[in-house]
Amino acid sequence: MGDTATTHHTKSANNGANDNQIGFKSRVSVIGSGSWGSVAAKLVAFNTLNLSSFHDEVKMWVFEETLQSGEKLTDAINRTNENVKYLPGIKLGKNVIADPDLDNAVEDANMLVFVTPHQFIDNICKSLVGKVRSDAEAISLIKGMEVKIEGPCLISTYISEQLGINCSVLMGANLANEIAEEKFSEATVGYRNNREIAEQWVQLFTTPYFMVTPVQDVEGVELCGTLKNVVAIAAGFVDGLDMGNNTKAAIIRFGLREMREFCKLLFSSVKDDTFFESCGVADVITTCFGGRNRKVAEAFARNGGKRLALKHLVHKLNPDIRQIVTLLFLIHRSFDELEAEMLQGQKLQGVTTVREVYEVLRHRGLLELFPLFATVHEICSGCLPPSAIVIYSEKKNIFPV
Repeated sequence: MGDTATTHHTKSANNGANDNQIGFKSRVSVIGSGSWGSVAAKLVAFNTLNLSSFHDEVKMWVFEETLQSGEKLTDAINRTNENVKYLPGIKLGKNVIADPDLDNAVEDANMLVFVTPHQFIDNICKSLVGKVRSDAEAISLIKGMEVKIEGPCLISTYISEQLGINCSVLMGANLANEIAEEKFSEATVGYRNNREIAEQWVQLFTTPYFMVTPVQDVEGVELCGTLKNVVAIAAGFVDGLDMGNNTKAAIIRFGLREMREFCKLLFSSVKDDTFFESCGVADVITTCFGGRNRKVAEAFARNGGKRLALKHLVHKLNPDIRQIVTLLFLIHRSFDELEAEMLQGQKLQGVTTVREVYEVLRHRGLLELFPLFATVHEICSGCLPPSAIVIYSEKKNIFPV
């Protein structure tokens, strides 16, 4: 790697202006190293080696873990050139360097790829304040949003506000393991105003098996990527109840409608065409049939009835409120338990997202207009049994076409 031996030196966050000259090469840092983060690093690393406008080396920040063997995860990644925990058997590219030090991982990088579970982005951004280049560009592959007192905040907006840099988004029908195996997939880059920056991201991510299309609609692209996980949980409940493909198709259609209306509720500028990009209908379909949110929701539905039956039994035998609250707490944790059992350290996004969506709708008094979203939250929180999805699909009306 011709550029990896370059002597590193510390730059302040305000440096970088002198780099805008002929021969300047962009440096890329990937912040996150789960299965999707590792795939993102693989895609990016392929292109940095093959495009003259980029330094070869791609740093990937890793939340350090100790493997069962006693070896540090970063050491294992750098030794084997694969993420042995979250993406085993897939070579990332010899120019991918795992680094457990966040500050060091972003040093000198002018293109930052954020791809962590969204519940971690707050601490990550706070750690990076004043430590990234002022001319840096960011892109978020994160599904989720922050809910503040004043209302919901998209992850891309949060990154921009915290770090003072522009942030685009990349979303789409992207199951990490399939992209890792180089099966054809596509994605959507959402950008605000600068088409040239969008094209740089397209160039950085596009490979013969990964097609990327730019769309000037950050809010629409990002919210589609966020809300699809809520619909996937509903689809998982249907699968867990063995209700069949017709019911699942109906639930997916209901979910798409509520996605569209929720997007329009928050941002009137969202374009209808965005829902027909990879980030929209395509992502909903693939997530509802193959994603981790669907998988865990199916398992939840298959054992959820037993949990709720146990709750009612204890209520009959012992009305002591403390015992009931304790049991309810255990029910609330059941998704956490399934996540730990089934995902081996990876995180669900849908359960957290639907809680955030529910809070937005509750605050605005609009829960009745979004019955699927509301029902999914109430099932996840243990207030309703998984079979409530059946009641919803049979009796609830939603937005007209």
